[in-house]
Amino acid sequence: MDEPVEIGRRVQRLRAERGLTQRQLAEPSYTPAYISTLESGKVRPSETALRFLAGRLGTSYEELATGRPAHLATELRLGLTDAQRELATGAADDAAVSFRRLLTDAEHLELLPEQAEALLGLGDCALESGELEDAGRHFESAEQLLAGEPLPRRARALRGRAIAHLLAGELRYACYLLENAIDELTANGMGDPEALVLLYTAVIGPYIDMGAHARAAHAAELALALAPQVQDPALVAGMHRQVARTFLAEGRNEDADASLAKAQTIYRQLRLRTDLAHCHWMRGYVHAQNGELDIAERELRTARDMLTAKRATLYTAQVEVELADVLRRLERYEEAGRLLSALLELDDRHGAVHAGGAHRLLGMIAEERDEPETAEEHYVRALGLLERSGASGDLADLCRLLGDLLRRTGRVEAALDVYRTGLGHRAAPGTTTLGPSPATPPFRLG
Repeated sequence: MDEPVEIGRRVQRLRAERGLTQRQLAEPSYTPAYISTLESGKVRPSETALRFLAGRLGTSYEELATGRPAHLATELRLGLTDAQRELATGAADDAAVSFRRLLTDAEHLELLPEQAEALLGLGDCALESGELEDAGRHFESAEQLLAGEPLPRRARALRGRAIAHLLAGELRYACYLLENAIDELTANGMGDPEALVLLYTAVIGPYIDMGAHARAAHAAELALALAPQVQDPALVAGMHRQVARTFLAEGRNEDADASLAKAQTIYRQLRLRTDLAHCHWMRGYVHAQNGELDIAERELRTARDMLTAKRATLYTAQVEVELADVLRRLERYEEAGRLLSALLELDDRHGAVHAGGAHRLLGMIAEERDEPETAEEHYVRALGLLERSGASGDLADLCRLLGDLLRRTGRVEAALDVYRTGLGHRAAPGTTTLGPSPATPPFRLG
């Protein structure tokens, strides 16, 4: 709402334009003296008073309180909905153009919630295109705009910032952000089901990458219990997609595939192509785990083609790591190597964990082709990328591979050092380096 002087001038102008006296405007609810005091800017009108006067003047409450025609805000919100649809079905860089224009319009109209929504959209676009630093800045700006709002309103911005750190390989910090938010929600009695499901779903990935499988399973259990209270179908689908990861970690591949099928059905109905591609990606991984390599290749190629069509650079390259592993197991080494080169052209700001995975696979291919020096070079580069990320399970496996290679080439002491490094990075079950697990919601689940 504007200052009283500005509101008073606006009321006076509109009254004069309509040929009304102060008494005609005031009656039957107010006095002419009140209208005179209001028009002189000596009193701040209540919302009730402004809504009454807006009705008498034939305008909207919003226009009387702020000077902005109501239709402009409505058109802006419709534009944001269209931009979200554009992001879901088209390319991220095209959607980003729309979000930037809408952000400028929202800033001009001084509409803070719409500014935040446009920034969240820009953050999502940047995640898809692999511009992780830009994504983090957009989400942080949205969080700052919403600083005075309750935490559930800020949950999407906080989750987006955590995902940007996760994709950049900063697993511990991603966990830190999400765990703190969960604890704040539960401690302050703001146990909003949708916000909690959003945060529990987001924290599953970094937990698994850090080897904290018990924590991941607990987060999945809580998210599943809260799901009946969630109205957003896309959020429920995202939950099923992440819960599938906990099933995979437990060796429950059939349950994982069933969970992915539920997510896939919802994504198809909502036409969320990037999310649907992620389901094909994960189902490919499930089939690879089952040794069904032909089916795995087909699912992963479908995921890659869908992501390529949306120009989702980062995710496309990450799928190619999984696809290259399947091709390696099929002994199609040349093809696997070509796929991995796409990710290695991206610097490590675009995903240190997956870049490390690419070097690990290239090392395995080199070993299988009896090229131990090349294998060692790739393993060492992978170690450098993964060591700072906190991806404990990947690190332990990599150290085993490098240690075995060193031992076979007669460097036993060096091998022992590498084995010790791997053991040092292994996480105890159910733990991270971040202290106690987040609290359970303070209300009945289910």
